[in-house]
Amino acid sequence: MKDREHGRPVKMSYSNINDDSSLYQPTQPYQPASGGQPAPQPQPQQQQQTAPGGGTKMPDRTPHRSGLRTGAIIALVVALLLVFGVGLFAGWQFKSSTMAAPAPEATLQPGASPQVTVPPVSGNNNIEAVRVAVIAKVRPAVVQVNVATARGGGIGSGVIIDKRGYIVTNNHVVEGAQRMQVVLYDGAKLDAQLVGTDAADDLAVIKINPPAKMVVATLGDSSKLQVGQDVLAVGNPLGITQTVTNGIISALGRRVDESGGTVIPNAIQTDAPINPGNSGGALVDLKGNLIGIPTLAAVDPEFNTPANGVGFAIPVNRVSFIVPQIIQNGAVTHSGRAGLGVSVAAVDPTVAAQDNLAVDFGALIVNVTNGQSAAQAGLRPGDVIVQIDNQQVTDTTVLADILASKNPGDKVAVKIYRGNQQMTVNVTLGELQVKS
Repeated sequence: MKDREHGRPVKMSYSNINDDSSLYQPTQPYQPASGGQPAPQPQPQQQQQTAPGGGTKMPDRTPHRSGLRTGAIIALVVALLLVFGVGLFAGWQFKSSTMAAPAPEATLQPGASPQVTVPPVSGNNNIEAVRVAVIAKVRPAVVQVNVATARGGGIGSGVIIDKRGYIVTNNHVVEGAQRMQVVLYDGAKLDAQLVGTDAADDLAVIKINPPAKMVVATLGDSSKLQVGQDVLAVGNPLGITQTVTNGIISALGRRVDESGGTVIPNAIQTDAPINPGNSGGALVDLKGNLIGIPTLAAVDPEFNTPANGVGFAIPVNRVSFIVPQIIQNGAVTHSGRAGLGVSVAAVDPTVAAQDNLAVDFGALIVNVTNGQSAAQAGLRPGDVIVQIDNQQVTDTTVLADILASKNPGDKVAVKIYRGNQQMTVNVTLGELQVKS
């Protein structure tokens, strides 16, 4: 049993298909915007061609004679607040990562915008014209991310969010990258360097040497989204570049558990089709604003096939909070999430009998971190959390769901069992600590 304050362990399954596309030329070390030394990059074993058609592995496909094949589709368990199912990364997952020295500036800098005016929606009279204008505005800021790893390669998507050449994508798209190449909207291919990653949120930032008048995405406000709102997804599903799909926001505030402790606590659910290769792309509203980063789609656990119209995206407000930290520090220094400062294990009848607990449900405190919220409030290892405020805690997943809805500094009433004694302890939540 693995104890985590947020989420629970999940399973992964892989489907690999060989490919005959090439690796890419090694990138140059990332140069910080001012000061700092570039981090060393992995040395290539041999020179490779940048154009497809060589002799390595690429788990994706474009419909032309280069022969790219779809592969490395990653099925994951998606644990939701109300629904439990199997999830599928909309991109590719590998091992390890390389991190270069970060630039010191932390404020995102807007860049050029396309000369496109998006008209306001006027019922059904102009919805098609609005979609066309939004696509014309957004697509130049969406890129294809080609990744070469020790295991082969992969294709994902990314969004240009800073005129200095910073691009946001998913961590699982670039994980294990030895070389990266970005394909811009106009077809230009540029080497890219990894600035930093945030595995806990499945986010990463890469950087290119920006061309003149590079289009930068306009960031929206995901806190203002509404269920039923029309959205568009832009990316490179299955390596088919600059593909646009449309749908609505199906739900908000979904909790999605990926592998390795990655938790998206307030994910946007959409029925806009999201397929492998869409990872790291753009989910936009009908004003042309980026509102989320498509990350994974659900899989029907009965048939182990993709569930049509059940996709999830990381809210742009989370992106806006995390990305400047990565640009400044090369890593996340503040999680922004509420935490108790404990490690917990799920309680069931078997655990209750083994440990002689008074209840057969809840979250058993296994460890308390000195100086953090739980310790300051007097919680101890062996206590069983059964309720927070008015919400019953049946297991660790429910505990994580409740904490995901809170903010650091919130005061909560934690009902526990200590032996056979029931008590309520008032706790001021701290910030969930970032794992180094």
